[in-house]
Amino acid sequence: MALCLICALPAYAAKSDIEVSSDGSGAKIAGATFGITDVERLNKGTNKLYEGDYFGYRYPMQDKDAFVYLVIEQEDGSFYQDLFMVTDGASGRAGFDPSSEKDRERLYEMLVALDERLSNGGIPLKDINITRRNAFGGTEPGGSSTTIGQYEYAYGVEVELGHYYATVTQKGSGDGSAGALFCLTGHLVPSSEVVITTAPTGFAAVQEFFTGIDYRPFWVSLKTSAVAMIFVFILGLLAAWYSQRIGPRLKGVLDSIFTIPMVLPPTVCGFLLLLIFGKSTGLGQWLIDHGVALIFSWPAAVIAAVIVSFPLMYRTSRGAFEGLDPALGDVARTLGWSESRIFLKLTMPLAWPSIAAGTVLAFARAMGEFGATLFVAGNYPGVTQTMPIAIYFEWMGGHSDVATFWVFVVIAFSFLVILFVNWYASHVQRYRRAGADEGEDL
Repeated sequence: MALCLICALPAYAAKSDIEVSSDGSGAKIAGATFGITDVERLNKGTNKLYEGDYFGYRYPMQDKDAFVYLVIEQEDGSFYQDLFMVTDGASGRAGFDPSSEKDRERLYEMLVALDERLSNGGIPLKDINITRRNAFGGTEPGGSSTTIGQYEYAYGVEVELGHYYATVTQKGSGDGSAGALFCLTGHLVPSSEVVITTAPTGFAAVQEFFTGIDYRPFWVSLKTSAVAMIFVFILGLLAAWYSQRIGPRLKGVLDSIFTIPMVLPPTVCGFLLLLIFGKSTGLGQWLIDHGVALIFSWPAAVIAAVIVSFPLMYRTSRGAFEGLDPALGDVARTLGWSESRIFLKLTMPLAWPSIAAGTVLAFARAMGEFGATLFVAGNYPGVTQTMPIAIYFEWMGGHSDVATFWVFVVIAFSFLVILFVNWYASHVQRYRRAGADEGEDL
């Protein structure tokens, strides 16, 4: 039997007898037999269908015995109410009495204390004045539901095998995305099982921070960008070279096609790649039938990086080629040089400073890609989670310190890239000026 109640609680005031774990996952309060652990705040849920069926707007639970705490705002914004749901087995084991206003207040105070660490830009629970309450009984998880206004709330809905959700469904349209502001979920446990970790200070805090960071996003970004640059370098040079050898009309069309990823939002590029390589198209289905599943894989991250960084390489190389004197190529042809020899021995060396700068900038652009990569490759730590994706999900998960670390890493890397480009351009200019001065002396 599941217990579901909506409880009104007084405005929050800080309590000195609340102990909160330094990682923000658990808390307990003096005098209470129960505590909470494994707490997460979910600012967003999902409305996606599962195997063609709609289960409502849903928030994931750790398991069927996890509690769910929803904050609900009325349409006119006149009052808020909160909905707390947990199985009676879990509440009984923790010694939590749902009929006790004191126990409900203690639970609320612990959630508020933890939410200060987890709200991460959202409306903190302590700033929301809960003014409406109600209570209802339920059955087993999946069969427990209640209706509040035009929304129906269900608890412990097993959408996938072994995966449970709290769901919100609007009467009529079925879309329940506006039925809750956010969700807090975790486990209600005996107070003795809550481990309270204390935050280290000084050098120990710095050491713990850097030893606790998952550095895989950096290596994934580096590997993805390096492999992408091999393709971008070759394709960009060939496209720039070929564009110099065709008529102006076709050149204008190809130039637009090659450049358009530069002006399109990355999410548009990612969506188009998802359509092309997903199972909804002939090409995508053919690849899947032949065992090539590109979507949500590391090769998809490479493809996304190639698409968004290619225009930088192409435009830079094309500009370098257009800046060369055409008479140099004509002279080389009169000496019997082939087109490939002219390109490798004459065009490339003369245009190399600009090509090198374009290569470095395209590499940096590939490393900073976010939207297209997230669309087609997803967020899989150690596989497709690059630094920009890690920044977003660390922030969404309440780990602002880790997100800030990756922000500074990206800024430092970008600064070094720009510094290198400027240094190289200055070095080339000095070399050329020195060569010109020697020629004048002769």
